[in-house]
Amino acid sequence: MKKLVCMMLLCLFVAGAYCQTYLTIGRVKVDGLNVTLNGGNLLVSMDIDVSGMDIPSSREVVFAPVLRFDNHEQSLPAVVLAGRTRYYLHLRNESSPAVGTSLFRAGHDRVIHYNATVPYSDWMENATLELGDELCGCLCEVLYSDRSPLTTLDFAPKVFSPEFVYLAPRSEEVKTRELKGSAYIDFPVNRTEIYEDYRRNPVELAKIRATIDTVRNDPDTRITSIRIKGYASPEGSYANNTRLAKGRTETLKNYVQRLYNFPFGIMSTDYEPEDWAGLERYLETCTLPGRYGILELARSGGDPDAREQKIKTRYPEDYRFLLSEVYPGLRHSDYAVEYVVRAYTDVEEARRIWRTAPGKLSLNEFYCVAESYPAGSDEYNEVFETMVRLYPDDATANLNACNVAMARGDLVSARKYAAKSGDTAEAVYARGVLSGFEKDYAQARMLLTRAQGMGVKEAADALEQINKIDKK
Repeated sequence: MKKLVCMMLLCLFVAGAYCQTYLTIGRVKVDGLNVTLNGGNLLVSMDIDVSGMDIPSSREVVFAPVLRFDNHEQSLPAVVLAGRTRYYLHLRNESSPAVGTSLFRAGHDRVIHYNATVPYSDWMENATLELGDELCGCLCEVLYSDRSPLTTLDFAPKVFSPEFVYLAPRSEEVKTRELKGSAYIDFPVNRTEIYEDYRRNPVELAKIRATIDTVRNDPDTRITSIRIKGYASPEGSYANNTRLAKGRTETLKNYVQRLYNFPFGIMSTDYEPEDWAGLERYLETCTLPGRYGILELARSGGDPDAREQKIKTRYPEDYRFLLSEVYPGLRHSDYAVEYVVRAYTDVEEARRIWRTAPGKLSLNEFYCVAESYPAGSDEYNEVFETMVRLYPDDATANLNACNVAMARGDLVSARKYAAKSGDTAEAVYARGVLSGFEKDYAQARMLLTRAQGMGVKEAADALEQINKIDKK
């Protein structure tokens, strides 16, 4: 007898296997072998075709299935195929088969339909099923004995373990970065001169200097532009506010230029006479009694002086609040420092930058750092997670973060990243894998089949796993 391998049983999962095996005695053939696990029982069935066997009248062949693994053994009910004389001896109970053994007559029964049920035990997970056959003489002596293999079954828990496909981002020829901020410079009423010690100006001017110095003092970076845009609030005439916004912005530019003496063309300015957009953002979330009416007026367009007068006239109390508490915040100067960062070609240096200043790495440099660690390690995953935090809208960063999230079993985060991973073949594959983990097998098949057609070779194995788990 030879072995039929049974794998671990998945809870409530019923599986089977089918094979055809030619045995070594005469022309016996086993067809329709099926082994299933149902509840706590192992069910074995097969058709033993004995039509080609020529057994002498006084002899018999015993077929005895046995499960074996290490020191464990479980016999299944045997069947006896007896010659004419031996068959009738058994019927007259002069030499009856063992209890549970089925008796068949050679030459008369051409196919033996075998069915047996035995209790399932854990040791059978890796057991083998052997079919023994013995030829016995008229005195019950064994004249011939052999074991024949049937087939291998797989009752292992069907764990979906696809390969994750990461995507290398494109290299950046020029790594351009930007730091932004807002400063609230106080100017005397209707004046455009900056007084460095006036009210909160020391703090606000220091914010601008700190932003510039952060980049300027870094040997890995080079400033390419500094943009300043000044805003005035809606009170007063639009013409005067235009003068103030333009003049104050130019004054701030000159202040910065005197401090750093940037080359010509580095600095540029713009201005917004009245920050109606900022007022609208405040009104959308505030609790002022007349907020909806004021918001409607703010959005009505047309002459800004007329809009401001209507708000002042129709909502006097709310207007006084806006004038004292909100409008000062609408008088601000937004600034942006644009710079380029040198490339990091040494992976050890890139690792250090990842830990100390990750914003200086490009997506491709992040990927190289990740690849320098063992796949699936804490560092490997952390690099991809840092990447997507710094580049939250990048499709490749989201794709790789989706893979990391799936690998650690965080399907909620994986779904969020998958939604922003784009439509590349790798992204389609990742969404198919995610559907598999979520047990949406119909969706998984559709997406994995599509990914396979798009050239993702790993999709074939993932599909095969899905089909083994979900036998529909």
